[in-house]
Amino acid sequence: MTHYQNADELKSLLLGKRTDYTSEYAPQLLQGVPRSLNRDDLQLADNLPFFGEDVWYGYELSWLEPNGKPVVAVAEFRVPCTSTNLIESKSFKLYLNSYNQTRFASWQEVQASLIKDLSNTAEAAVKVSLYPVDDCPALAIANSAAVKIDDLELNVDNYQFNRDILSAAIAKDSKDSKDIVSEHLVSHLLKSNCLITNQPDWGSVYISYTGKQIDHKTLLAYIISFRMHNEFHEQCVERIFTDIIEFCQPQTLTVFARYTRRGGLDINPFRSSENISAPQSRTIRQ
Repeated sequence: MTHYQNADELKSLLLGKRTDYTSEYAPQLLQGVPRSLNRDDLQLADNLPFFGEDVWYGYELSWLEPNGKPVVAVAEFRVPCTSTNLIESKSFKLYLNSYNQTRFASWQEVQASLIKDLSNTAEAAVKVSLYPVDDCPALAIANSAAVKIDDLELNVDNYQFNRDILSAAIAKDSKDSKDIVSEHLVSHLLKSNCLITNQPDWGSVYISYTGKQIDHKTLLAYIISFRMHNEFHEQCVERIFTDIIEFCQPQTLTVFARYTRRGGLDINPFRSSENISAPQSRTIRQ
């Protein structure tokens, strides 16, 4: 549990409260959460140690043409990690639902509306792309070359978050060695809980790095320690990134978590020491 869980900024959120759904366009439903809440906890100043974005996919976006005929699309949203706020997920779902019975003149008008409202909430420029459901690159299943670490033998008896596990991630002989490796690893055992509702969040975390070799069992134990941890998706990924940087000191690092879908949205936070964009793809779990 994080010490900012009872922060005043979280008390006004719709998350965890009984809510009436509206099907008429209502941008006021969107709510932002200051990124500073967990970044203060991680001792991150304005000069962030990473680049990145939060990539959302909306699978249930629909609106009406001027003649009343429904349209359905898949939407990709990219929120820069430098935005003042992250987009709170329940308010995001309610907001998208408000398009259902609203008439728009064109796909371009819908896109412009989404960009304006989301950018206002995030307090940064949000990118939005709309695709037909049968012609969407984001719906392609990614063929990953990542090495899965989940099959390693590991005794686990504690599921409380423990960053100090990573203190043993670099073996002594590796610390003393000049050998540098590049690895692309994945674990599908990432699970945390919503900061407000305590609902489980399931995901796969992809970790790519160049540096002293990180012990796979230690890294897996660290990932499993998130199992009862309460934080938003974006915050968990930034915690993983900063912990690996501190304890393992890689030359380069990218952490990309692909969370499973809930209410028509999946969230894919991407943080990297390199100024690159998140891949446009999904996993079979999404």
